Amino acid sequence: MLDIVTAMGWNYVSTLASEGNYGESGVEAFVQISRESGGVCIAQSLKIPREPRLGEFDKLVLRLLETPNARAVIMFANEDDIRRILDAAQRHNLTGHFLWVGSDSWGSKISPVVHQERVAEGAVTILPKRASVDAFDRYFKSRSLSNNRRNVWFAEFWEENFGCKLGMHGKRPGSPRKCTGLEKVGRDSTYEQEGKVQFVMDAVYAMAHALHHMHRQHCAGFPGLCPRMASVDGKELLAHIRAVGFNGSAGTPVTFNENGDAPGRYDIFQYQMSNRSTAEYKVIGHWTNQLYLNMEALQWSTGEASLPLSVCSLPCRTGERKKVVKGVPCCWHCERCEGYHFQASEFTCELCSYEKRPNHNRTSCQPIPIIKLEWHSPWALVPVFISVLGIVATTFVIVTFVRYHDTPIVRASGREMSYVLLTGIFLCYVITFPMIAAPDVAVCSFRRVFLGLGMCFSYAALLTKTNRIHRIFEQGKKAVTAPRFISPASQLLITFSLISVQLLGVLVWFAADPPHTFVDYGEQRTQDPRNARGVLKCDISDLSLICSLGYSILLMVTCTVYAIKTRSVPETFNEAKPIGFTMYTTCIIWLAFIPIFFGTAQSAERMYIQTATLTVSLSLSASVSLGMLYMPKVYIIIFHPEQNVPKRKRSFKAIVTAATMTSKLSQLAAERPNGEVKTELCEGVEASVPPTKTTYVSYTNHAM
Repeated sequence: MLDIVTAMGWNYVSTLASEGNYGESGVEAFVQISRESGGVCIAQSLKIPREPRLGEFDKLVLRLLETPNARAVIMFANEDDIRRILDAAQRHNLTGHFLWVGSDSWGSKISPVVHQERVAEGAVTILPKRASVDAFDRYFKSRSLSNNRRNVWFAEFWEENFGCKLGMHGKRPGSPRKCTGLEKVGRDSTYEQEGKVQFVMDAVYAMAHALHHMHRQHCAGFPGLCPRMASVDGKELLAHIRAVGFNGSAGTPVTFNENGDAPGRYDIFQYQMSNRSTAEYKVIGHWTNQLYLNMEALQWSTGEASLPLSVCSLPCRTGERKKVVKGVPCCWHCERCEGYHFQASEFTCELCSYEKRPNHNRTSCQPIPIIKLEWHSPWALVPVFISVLGIVATTFVIVTFVRYHDTPIVRASGREMSYVLLTGIFLCYVITFPMIAAPDVAVCSFRRVFLGLGMCFSYAALLTKTNRIHRIFEQGKKAVTAPRFISPASQLLITFSLISVQLLGVLVWFAADPPHTFVDYGEQRTQDPRNARGVLKCDISDLSLICSLGYSILLMVTCTVYAIKTRSVPETFNEAKPIGFTMYTTCIIWLAFIPIFFGTAQSAERMYIQTATLTVSLSLSASVSLGMLYMPKVYIIIFHPEQNVPKRKRSFKAIVTAATMTSKLSQLAAERPNGEVKTELCEGVEASVPPTKTTYVSYTNHAM
């Protein structure tokens, strides 16, 4: 019966037993074996009292409904109890709900299912495999009242079988007909051999074989009982019975196991409806030490070919683990493996390794896709477009300056420093391309070198210029001698000294930590693993980026300070004001860069936003320098060449005079109206200049 339940896939069943040895011991054996096998759980074990009260069967049916998933009911009950439990189920309109599995007490009997065919439909029952013994049929049909007087019950059977009365002492009072004694079994009445005849005969023969073996052992050659067998020991006889082996009356082997049980041979029946009107038991399999079941012969009240369910919990879907209910191994809750967990076994979920994510059904892990900034991405197209425009514009300015190398405007701009500054601007535009290119060792090396180098070139040149202007005018306030290190060669030396600090820092960086690539799985490790991506990166952390750009930003801030200090210098003498505007605008750009760059550190688009922000900021700062410092000069050179003519040389004395006027203007501005201040200042200057001849410092190439 347990094999049948297992074959049906029913792992959650109830048991129902008639009170008494047969029912209770049968259920107990079923429960014990089910526990040992571990595949079937018992939802309820109910008992039918020997003397059930009114409504007792209705209560039993309702109790079975308390575990509605346990549709299969294992029954070890007598015929009357089976009939009444089926009747109660029918009254409660539970036809088709319960899946009855009956023991051999139900077998293929008609009486339990009469008028209850619908509710009993689909019931699976068992019956010991039996065969008809022809010799017994011949013997029994030949029995009559005259030749079977030794059987004291035979006369009663005769009356019952033929429906007649034997004389005045018959057992059937009121019978209309008297028995003649000439009736014949099987001719004048229906006859079917009792199913257990085979087993009774085999039992008798087993006893006979055991006694025969015992006699040969103890009374060899002695006819009849020898003194040794005069008093038979029951245990010794039992040992001989268990040792017998012979072909039984049906031709099947008769043996006993160590427990004294004969081999189990059962036919398996199912109570089926034919044409929805006629019900009958049909053989659907047999059991001889193992189950043979014809699944195609099964038929259920629903009419479906699929097996009905009697399970506590449905199987979990893929990607879900079973959380077993304590004490009931057949019942569980299904819990989906969440996040980056996958279903490692039926009962466990495990976390995928850091570089992997669960597959679509969470049965295993797969590598997380690796991405990088693509050239066709909008985050790359915009910076590249700006960079290309900047490179074209910078190249145009450089070509113009080279072509008009000896014109007054180019010479007055400080040709050497202009080329250094334009080189830095060009590098600021060029860095966009290695920043967007797919990371490898070469690209990472270029990023390290050129990321801060362009800005360093630009702001080192601008700082040198503004510092030079500041020193000239500060010196002019004190004396008429020119300050040191204001020649073009000195300016280049100072500029490249500042740039060498950046290059030295990069060399130390290369030595301490050679460039390499890595995949950052944390940046886009989203809650939904399907959206997780690994980002291919160069090993440039935010701290390394700050260090790389920090020196350039320091130069920029220092340059801005000098631009503020020289803001009042007359523009006829220098480029202080354009440089000042350039630095103010650049500071605003980089102040906006900092919150955007570092504020998006937790964003899923971090790689795109930060790369685009950095490259655009570099390009914009370069564009500001290019536009404010060089585009006006290029415009004059190309469109107004008449203005590109030599102006009179200014001596250092003129520079001193301008410095003095600037100083006095700042002192008197708060005391006099603007016109009065300028008039008084000019008169004071003219009066203070002696008419003697003075040696002038030529400042043609140095005047700004």
